Amino acid sequence: MEILVLATDYSRPDGYVSSQYIHSRNKIYVQKGIDVSVISFAAKENYVFEGVKVFTLDTYKSLLINNNYSLLISHAPNIKHHYHFIKKFNTKFDKIVFFFHGHEVLKYSKIYPKPYDFNKKSTFGSALIRDIYDTFKLKVWKNIFTKISYKSEFVFVSNWMYDMFVNFTKIDHRVLDNKKHIIYNCVGDIFEKTNYTPQSKKEYDFITIRNLLDESKYSIDLITAIAKNNPKYTFCVIGKGEYYNKRSKPKNLIWIDTHLNHEDVTTFLNKSKVALMPTRADAQGVMACEMATFGIPLITSNIDVCKEVFQDFSNVEYLENDDFEVNIEPIYNKLLTNYNKAYSKSDKYFTKTTIETEVRLFKALVGG
Repeated sequence: MEILVLATDYSRPDGYVSSQYIHSRNKIYVQKGIDVSVISFAAKENYVFEGVKVFTLDTYKSLLINNNYSLLISHAPNIKHHYHFIKKFNTKFDKIVFFFHGHEVLKYSKIYPKPYDFNKKSTFGSALIRDIYDTFKLKVWKNIFTKISYKSEFVFVSNWMYDMFVNFTKIDHRVLDNKKHIIYNCVGDIFEKTNYTPQSKKEYDFITIRNLLDESKYSIDLITAIAKNNPKYTFCVIGKGEYYNKRSKPKNLIWIDTHLNHEDVTTFLNKSKVALMPTRADAQGVMACEMATFGIPLITSNIDVCKEVFQDFSNVEYLENDDFEVNIEPIYNKLLTNYNKAYSKSDKYFTKTTIETEVRLFKALVGG
């Protein structure tokens, strides 16, 4: 089986990291005997990364256009690149699989919270432009998805993501009959194969790990308020951003201004008693899923998508996103008290229940 994968950007051998959620799938596809080629719309030259062939769009147009690919896979399709490629070349493919991961089929202003006021990108003008663009984007996607639905499959990383897709595109749900698939994102391999050690020495009561602190959906303001209102506990926040350069930081909160790889994440989790990972919006929340799968007690937000993705986890509790005066102690004590009695590792986000499900779908589509 040969598949062509569309990615807006992609990781490179020089250490540049992008679209790891696509690459982690592709590596396993290759291990399963699938011939994977990627078009990275950001690529300036062709390369091979960890066994995955990555090409520029120009290479496809000049050399690969007549290749007989079994499937076209589009991850997080956008108008600028994916739409134009599909509109121009979709007749070259008998089957197309769309993966929806988040904002690509959502109306930003309806789902995501207002940016922090220090974020200079958050002007009224840019918000208005984004709203106009989203309205246009959703109409375009509704049109093309309906037009090519006869040969398309639609994969959503949560039921919440599917509900939002139907809500915002206004597509007739009958178009998706027998073509809709809920397949969650896989967690990193290390979270599947290793376990949290509750008996190890702990440096922090609560830990929060985010790549970017300045995105308001990650609720760093709420975490900061919780730390301020619960001074007997130690909080660790890890991530890049300007938040604590612009806002005051409580003395019991330690900020580590860095990005972590997966191995480093597990090291910090084992130094901590509870992971504190509230969110105001997410399609799945892979980092929090990785933490819960690893086994650390986890506190996240009482919103629909979180309740869906963590419904099988005994080590997860919830808090309200608007409760800036919350006393965290009862939730903290409940998690630690119940942990040894109730915890068992969940395989909900293991490779065998996620990516291998995707492979079975691909094989069913091409009859092999």
